[in-house]
Amino acid sequence: MTTILVVEDDHDIAHLIEVQLKELNFDVELAFDGESGLEKAQSQSFDLIILDVMLGRVSGLDICRKVRDTDPEQAILMLTSRSSETDRVVGLELGADDYMTKPFSVRELQARVRSLLRRVNLIKAVHQAQTLALQFSEQATNCSQPEHKRIVIGQLEINQTSHQIRIHGQTLHLTSTEYDLLCFLAMHPGQVFSRSDLLSSVWGYHHSGYEHTVNSHINRLRNKLESDVSDPKIVQTVWGVGYKFNEHGVH
Repeated sequence: MTTILVVEDDHDIAHLIEVQLKELNFDVELAFDGESGLEKAQSQSFDLIILDVMLGRVSGLDICRKVRDTDPEQAILMLTSRSSETDRVVGLELGADDYMTKPFSVRELQARVRSLLRRVNLIKAVHQAQTLALQFSEQATNCSQPEHKRIVIGQLEINQTSHQIRIHGQTLHLTSTEYDLLCFLAMHPGQVFSRSDLLSSVWGYHHSGYEHTVNSHINRLRNKLESDVSDPKIVQTVWGVGYKFNEHGVH
């Protein structure tokens, strides 16, 4: 069963989220402060962690940072107040996959959770396939190995079987959202996508006001991908329109 950790110090909001997620047949565990939330996040396995930013001594940002340091693929959704633009930016820069502002609608919460969990399930499927392939190769060494699904553009290689990315011979360590974003752009070299296009295609939803999610992930991706983030050659900004993947930047 899909398991979700909700770290929220407002008991009413926490129980509301719990009810709505259990209606989707998810197993939900609650933590009402940052200390217990961090302990649960580090000692147990969850498909998704939903973090309120303001939690007291150990904030949602602290938890996000520590979880991301040890588990780059952990799906994280941040909850912030509508006036906390700084918290939203910092949360995304620390590695949160997405954020929602309070108050939020039940329908939007469910849509965001479904979108994040689709990526979680894809990653699980990839890992299971890798395990089965390894077992098969050990049992039948004379059989040829299945070809990896790869995107190769110049010095950039995206292995869609293992979810590994290498550029100039070096492995990049990306979060699942960063991987999805780069993979989508690389599959459409030269095509310009608006922030709304990317929200719809990569995050799986469109909601006005959340374009900063795209900006922050583009910045994080560039920090790992580009040799000079002040003059990006691979993921480029088309001013007034959006972003594009420049295939000549990886040659």
